[in-house]
Amino acid sequence: MAGLGPAALPLLLGALLLPGLPAEHVPALLWSTGRSQWNPDPALHEGHIVSAQELAVLLQPVFTPNPSNLVLFLQERLSIDDFTYYSESYGNKNPFQNVQEILQSSPSSLVLPAVDCKATRDLLNFLQASGDWNLKNLTNLDISQLEVNTSKPNLLVIQLQSLTSDLNEISTLEAIAENDKIIGRLTRDLQERGIHFSVIYTAVRPSRISRKPDVMWKLRRQLMATEEEDNSSYPPLNVTTGNNTCILFYASNFSLVVNGSVLIELTEATFVTRSVDISSSTCSDANTTLSLKYTKPVNGINSLEIRFLMTNMFYGGSARNWFTLDSVEIVQDEEKLAKYNVSVISAPAEYSFHCQLVGTSSLYLARLIPSNMEAINWDVFISRFQIQGFNVKNGQFSYASDCTGFFSPAIWMGLVTSIILLWILTYGIHMIMQLTTNSRFDDPKGPALSVPQTE
Repeated sequence: MAGLGPAALPLLLGALLLPGLPAEHVPALLWSTGRSQWNPDPALHEGHIVSAQELAVLLQPVFTPNPSNLVLFLQERLSIDDFTYYSESYGNKNPFQNVQEILQSSPSSLVLPAVDCKATRDLLNFLQASGDWNLKNLTNLDISQLEVNTSKPNLLVIQLQSLTSDLNEISTLEAIAENDKIIGRLTRDLQERGIHFSVIYTAVRPSRISRKPDVMWKLRRQLMATEEEDNSSYPPLNVTTGNNTCILFYASNFSLVVNGSVLIELTEATFVTRSVDISSSTCSDANTTLSLKYTKPVNGINSLEIRFLMTNMFYGGSARNWFTLDSVEIVQDEEKLAKYNVSVISAPAEYSFHCQLVGTSSLYLARLIPSNMEAINWDVFISRFQIQGFNVKNGQFSYASDCTGFFSPAIWMGLVTSIILLWILTYGIHMIMQLTTNSRFDDPKGPALSVPQTE
């Protein structure tokens, strides 16, 4: 690999200092009994955190053509893991029973697994500024005394019971179940009165640290760094054949460095402005090629094409098909070809592949290895890389197979500590075994024992 020039060094350092923890996010559940229809945005791919701007777009059915009645159930803490953890850990006692039944029976509903906490904290202010509401804050949760004036759109804000961090699991379960009952009672009461309304159920902060952080580096190493704002609100690049999507490609940063000094930034052209030409991409059941063509990406280069060549094969050892990214090619001005072999990037054919850092650097777990002399002149940097070349369903990424290794830093620390303690124990036993007792003893009733110095 060519040496890193002045332009490549800041890029590499920026990639290595990615934040180790994901941005805080909470789930948001939306449903409606009236004319509001919740439609998911196709730009929301797997693992995407909904920003405040995207949430405002998703809430437009409430305000068009005129604001309708809206109920906001606001909880202090809630995470998407709570719905599975508490529902599956306590047998038949499902604390979200009412919410699940309402979602299933509602004519229109939408579940957002991850919404930026900044968006939910400002949600009430946004709603108040978006319509001429008859605002009612219910703090005593006495639903029986609720009066709704249907001559004007109503905004009902219900502050649910807080799930403080010092509660044990049983108390948390009871608090969630009580909030679920409140949601069920108010929903049924409004339906019995014949009032059409929309509902938002969310929280202002997550209830626990996510069990599956979506930002990893190499062997799950988490660096102490300032949390990065997630500005990647663009959808993945898709290649379609007819009406079917056959390739999906996403990256938060896609950059090249040629000859160690010229930086070529391709992120915006690929995912934002979509000025990239993908017409040469091909799809089949066995072989897929993602072709990205750029016109004059920088001065001195008239055309640049990057190809990702993938295969889908059956392996008898696992008795299933696997897709593999076999090679990556860079073609400059239709004559200079740089080719790279690829390590690690493979997954079951039904899955997508994800890796936090992919490129030519030896520090990356998923590495592009130069296979000809021209490839030495290029450095590739891709962060938050995700690709799927087969079995794409509904235009969205399937479950992602990650590039993280088996031996994480925690496992290595445990092994090293165990070896040190075992060595200390072995040394101590060895020293105890070397101890000997005295061969002669002093008799207090007899003469003093004299030991000659020669012995």
